[in-house]
Amino acid sequence: MKLTKFFSACALVCAGALTTAAVSAAPSLIPAEPKLAAKSWVLMDADSGKIIAQHNADEPLPPASLTKMMTSYVVSYEEAQGNAHKEDMVKISKNAWASNPKFRGSSLMWIEVGKMVKLDDLHKGIIVSSGNDASVAVAEHLAGSEDGFAQVMNKHAELLGMRNTHFINAHGLPADGHYSTAYDMALLAQAIVNDFPTDYEMYAKRDFTFNGIRTPNRNKLLWRDPSVDGLKTGHTSEAGYCLVASAKRQDMRLIASVMGTRTEESRVQETQKLLSYGFRYFETEMLYQAAEPLITSKVWSGVGDSVELGLVDDLILTLARGQSNNLEAVMEVDTVIKAPFESGQELGRLIISLDGEELANKPLVALQAVEEAGFISRLWDSIVLFFVGLFS
Repeated sequence: MKLTKFFSACALVCAGALTTAAVSAAPSLIPAEPKLAAKSWVLMDADSGKIIAQHNADEPLPPASLTKMMTSYVVSYEEAQGNAHKEDMVKISKNAWASNPKFRGSSLMWIEVGKMVKLDDLHKGIIVSSGNDASVAVAEHLAGSEDGFAQVMNKHAELLGMRNTHFINAHGLPADGHYSTAYDMALLAQAIVNDFPTDYEMYAKRDFTFNGIRTPNRNKLLWRDPSVDGLKTGHTSEAGYCLVASAKRQDMRLIASVMGTRTEESRVQETQKLLSYGFRYFETEMLYQAAEPLITSKVWSGVGDSVELGLVDDLILTLARGQSNNLEAVMEVDTVIKAPFESGQELGRLIISLDGEELANKPLVALQAVEEAGFISRLWDSIVLFFVGLFS
């Protein structure tokens, strides 16, 4: 049996304020999402994961150098795990040599065979210079071979929920069976931004100089839009022109993933359309923080007589602008909560809805453990509950 409590939009800011109806607000006037000159696209909020706009989001396509986002992610992950270090020196093989014929006409960091290069420089070469040579050097250093590294990339893709992605190499040059989607690339960008924020700062660098050679970042939005601070471009004749970009304005960060435009300029313009649409017509709000006490409930047969309930994770929602005042929160709490129980045990649900549509349904958990009381206290509470049950 559950005890249901209703909270208005005010309660989303001031937990504990009770009411029976949501505050009315003016209807939100949101135009249809933009149509882009691209094969597929996704616009995602980086914090809530909300998909604001999409088209052919799950269509497998060649990702070209967007692949290097995963190469970079693996580097950051291995460093975070202590398996690699920024100061590690990497010996450049013939496969990773800038003069390797398979790299002819492609983007390079311009590393030389037999030389020792710092891993951190190779990482910048992957992100900023989009170096195919740097990607192979890192793959061989971390996994022993390109094939071995591709297996690592695919495992990370699986863990991140990139269900329509398969990597064959670390750089994105055309290969049978090498594909991804606009949605999967947005997921990967979200992980880079949120999991490795310090390394993410490299994506904002406009150029990188190595061995006396300066290579510019191909993400032209870094120059055109001051709110853009990443991520990655890609291009092959098979893939067309691709761009995954992230921008932050005030407290809202968006990720735009656009694949298969016809020209270098169009990928910039189409991506800007998505970002402008999202920032103009949507907003993202932190409704509740993890472990924030939302309600205090009676505890029976326990050493303590009450327990605070809250959420395991932050609750963040992306909404059409002006709609937050129409939110309704319902807390369904167990009518009888009996000790003992551990901190983190589910004792209810928090349901957020808007105009009858459920937006979130999260467990309410105990924020403290409560031990079982002694025999006399338990006996007394059992008697009280018995009589309460008779007259309820």
